[in-house]
Amino acid sequence: MSEDLKQLPWSRFVAIGDSFTEGVGDPEPESPGGLRGWADRFADVLADVDEGFSYANLAIRGKLIRQITEEQLGPALDLRPDLVSVCAGGNDVIRPGADPDAVALQLEYLLRKLRESGATVIVFTGVDVAFQPVFRSMRGKVAIYNENVRKVAQRHDCIVADQWAIEELQDPRYWADDRLHLNALGHHTIAGVVLDTLNIPHTLEPLDPPPLPPRNWRTARKDDVVWAKEHLVPWVIRRIKHVSSGDDVVAKRPEPAHPRTID
Repeated sequence: MSEDLKQLPWSRFVAIGDSFTEGVGDPEPESPGGLRGWADRFADVLADVDEGFSYANLAIRGKLIRQITEEQLGPALDLRPDLVSVCAGGNDVIRPGADPDAVALQLEYLLRKLRESGATVIVFTGVDVAFQPVFRSMRGKVAIYNENVRKVAQRHDCIVADQWAIEELQDPRYWADDRLHLNALGHHTIAGVVLDTLNIPHTLEPLDPPPLPPRNWRTARKDDVVWAKEHLVPWVIRRIKHVSSGDDVVAKRPEPAHPRTID
């Protein structure tokens, strides 16, 4: 840790949201819930500055913004954090027929309640999905939602971590096999971006992705078929049945503790 930072302006960090903040795509058997993710990585850096720093993570995969508000907002406020991260609305926006303006209204309520507690709040824009053929058609909705995120964040004096601007995330090597969640490299990148956004000196260095394996047209199509069978079809079936991948999942860090405390 840089000598430039002698003391943290925060002592208790609470993360709320969906799979992005839970850490899906970044498996770590020794971490709570078997996942690490950007929030754990970010909290580790802050804990290096202050041994008394504590961190809770209430995020659960698959949650819509309404569920995050109903299930995570109250418990998060009860923990009395002075720093909160919110990434919500992504699962709503990518659904067919979703209205990004309506989703943003729900986000505004969430941010307003958190800011009324006096906590510093950091919120995320969505990733530019131009590089993903399956999700490219949603790019316009994501862009509209992002502008709403920025507008609402400005209105409530929240800090914006701009994923849309992260060029590395246009590289498939930063993504897990499901093409929907970041892998360890992607989560490491996000942790660095959040630290930079909050002007926290750190020593996290960008990681070089592995070389791309040689691929021809036939290999690419085969990979697409495997991906559709293993990831896309189950996702569509869950939407049809109105079930979520997070229905039986509990928060991995429900109580504030030192980031390296393992239950």
